[in-house]
Amino acid sequence: MSRPFTAAILPSRNEPATIAAVTTAADQAMGEGAVIVHADSSDTPDTADRFATTPTRAGKVALTGLRRGKGAQILAALRRPELAGAETVLIADTDTRTPDPALYRALLDQVRDGAAFAIADYPRHWDEANLTNHLARPLIAATTGHDVPQPLAGDLALSRRALDTVTRAAAELPPDLARCVDGYGIDAFLLLTAAGLGPVTSVRADEPKRHAASFPHLPVIFQQAVPVLLHLTAHRTPPPAPILDDPGAYRTDDRVLAPDRLTGMLTTLANLTPGPHRYDDERPWPLPAADAWRAVNSGTPPTEAADRLWPHYLHRVHDWLTCAQHATAQHRADQLAAAHVRLNTDLTTPGVST
Repeated sequence: MSRPFTAAILPSRNEPATIAAVTTAADQAMGEGAVIVHADSSDTPDTADRFATTPTRAGKVALTGLRRGKGAQILAALRRPELAGAETVLIADTDTRTPDPALYRALLDQVRDGAAFAIADYPRHWDEANLTNHLARPLIAATTGHDVPQPLAGDLALSRRALDTVTRAAAELPPDLARCVDGYGIDAFLLLTAAGLGPVTSVRADEPKRHAASFPHLPVIFQQAVPVLLHLTAHRTPPPAPILDDPGAYRTDDRVLAPDRLTGMLTTLANLTPGPHRYDDERPWPLPAADAWRAVNSGTPPTEAADRLWPHYLHRVHDWLTCAQHATAQHRADQLAAAHVRLNTDLTTPGVST
């Protein structure tokens, strides 16, 4: 029988500028006998060529021509026979411009020490991480008891047991959710599937993650991630008490946005809002998120509940960007923490929504 080893999966699409740095950082983080799997769906061979020519101590497996979708690429790599003996697997975001081998190593160490799942906790600029701050983090905390600061961070590690469970669970998904997990829904799927198996931990980073902006992809990220979030949390019994270990746990690094950039973001949100739509001021955020959760709990398909939530979410992000630009970092963090506790209270206190 072969010795257990550590592996890394690098899902990429058209990222030749960063793949070498991420490959090198992953290689430095892993021990002897490691394997790096490059799961590539690029339009040209440039990214795969850069991976192939990057020197490593680890063995390399190059998967090219994969079907597009972050989740589809990760799942294709997880099913490879070369990973059958891996005791821990690192999944690294190949869009990261400053990959840190120490962070990767710390994630792997958390899993080796008994965690089922470990994920990076980056501070984020106040205008970023809108899906995380307004929906994913508070919903996961309220329904599972795991307050994960950056549940969609992209840099994570999983145990062997979690890997096996993930691949089995992915094969059993209904088609509409399988399509979501094949895309950006993979991050929530990995975390929430692993959360039932053992400890879920975060590794704190001190500097914001440098990567390409996700805001232009907001609609597709929402459409693929939110049904998975709702599906995998809807039938859990929420913990009875608010889950927020530290009221200052939301880290919103300050920066000044150029007026034209902020205006462009607000215009994009306004154009995305389905019409005609009237926002219900009597059900302010995060109560529409609780409504969506309850709808799925009562049998509404997760994709349908996510569609209903979409205009409320757009209103929330528009309101946040409009108001938070004038707030201090502490005030922003306090606002996010208050909404976090409000969602937990709404989901765990009988009759509070009526």
